[in-house]
Amino acid sequence: MFFDTLRFLIHTLSGLFVLVLLLRFYLQVARAPFKHPLCQFVMAATNFAVLPMRKLVPAMRGYDSATMLLAWLISLLANVLVTLLSSVPEVFTFPQVWVALSLLSLLEVFKQSLTLLMGSVIVQAVLSWVSPYNPLMPVLDALTRPFLRPFRKANIGGVDLSPLVLFLIIQVILMLPVRMLEASFLTQLKVVL
Repeated sequence: MFFDTLRFLIHTLSGLFVLVLLLRFYLQVARAPFKHPLCQFVMAATNFAVLPMRKLVPAMRGYDSATMLLAWLISLLANVLVTLLSSVPEVFTFPQVWVALSLLSLLEVFKQSLTLLMGSVIVQAVLSWVSPYNPLMPVLDALTRPFLRPFRKANIGGVDLSPLVLFLIIQVILMLPVRMLEASFLTQLKVVL
């Protein structure tokens, strides 16, 4: 019972931090208005880890690779800690364990990215109905516009259905290829453990 609680805390805290790091990365990619309080919070919450990492990892093609690498490392650390709680430390001498944990962490970052996009689409859709001039709308629009643009023709009777189409596509991606990859990586890990 204690180890289950510890696993839950590790996954939850690391997942939240990875989500904030990914939000920072995607806000920079989308060139969101950084004077918004949400953007200011994201920067303040992650600067302690990102700024030192930037000294070691330069930007690649204008993208903040240090932030993305940090998100992956946090996810990897969480997976290593959870594995340590479940098995003996000697399993880390097997390269297969490191490969499986690395790939699982990369997949986790991808899943968190899709979750972030899905949450942004849902919040944007709800706000467009109840508060279309909310100050959060420009930030959400910057995050979701490139993904919604291909589906903007899904318009029936003046109602934009592009968020629904994108939401369904994200769900299918999470249900099929992501789950299959995750099961494969976990199977590789369980074979060694």
